[in-house]
Amino acid sequence: MTPFAALHHGDTPLLLPNAWDHASAAVLAAQGFPAVGTTSLGVAAAAGLPDGAAATRDETLRLALTLGTEPFLLSVDAESGFSDNPDEVAEFARELAAVGAVGINLEDGLGPVQVHAAKIAAVKAAAPDLFVNARTDTYWLGEGEGEGDGHGDGVGVGVDTLHRLDAYQQAGADGVFVPGLTDPAAIGALVERLDVPLNILYSPTGPTFPELAALGVRRVSLGSLPYRRALGAMLETVTAVAEGRSPQGATLSYEEVVALGRDGTP
Repeated sequence: MTPFAALHHGDTPLLLPNAWDHASAAVLAAQGFPAVGTTSLGVAAAAGLPDGAAATRDETLRLALTLGTEPFLLSVDAESGFSDNPDEVAEFARELAAVGAVGINLEDGLGPVQVHAAKIAAVKAAAPDLFVNARTDTYWLGEGEGEGDGHGDGVGVGVDTLHRLDAYQQAGADGVFVPGLTDPAAIGALVERLDVPLNILYSPTGPTFPELAALGVRRVSLGSLPYRRALGAMLETVTAVAEGRSPQGATLSYEEVVALGRDGTP
């Protein structure tokens, strides 16, 4: 078992914060997080590109190259692998592993189950030590499968979700990810049914981190939440200054930000 995989089997779940550049990853690592993920939305938005449209392959690989040698474990959000060709996805995964990434998040986008399963199998064959977190978007994209719909053999999620998760496990996924799922009963039942760790996307309106831990969730991702809150904090700061108020909240000093740089230059 790799060190990153072991974090999914510890006494507490892996809380995986998500970064979008070197500074955001470095400040998270400085707070003691042993692993950092990337957020495809943050990477895309920072580059002025669309998220989920296979437009950020180069930016994602470039960020992995920047972060892969840093003193924390790196998991990369690779959307759907930036291709529908399993061999091309496997090659991208091999490139990620070569620059130091230890995990990859692959989403199905509600595409064909067989195609996503083939991608997972191809990645595991090309980079066996890369932790594959297989994401299904049945909840995230809201395609008519509501929480607790009662059609998933009593598990509390729909049959499409279960079918996809079963296929991805069989293809070799090291973990599975169901963003959008927040119902505690459904989460707990799904944990009992799975053979691999369950990843849940934290929601401010869903269970807390301790509650997710008690349900048996093994990985809790923050996704684009830190990036979106960072943008919100920027807007709040500008608005406060414009209105004659002092900005509130934590603010790193110039020197602290400079210290996050790889070579120490401003």
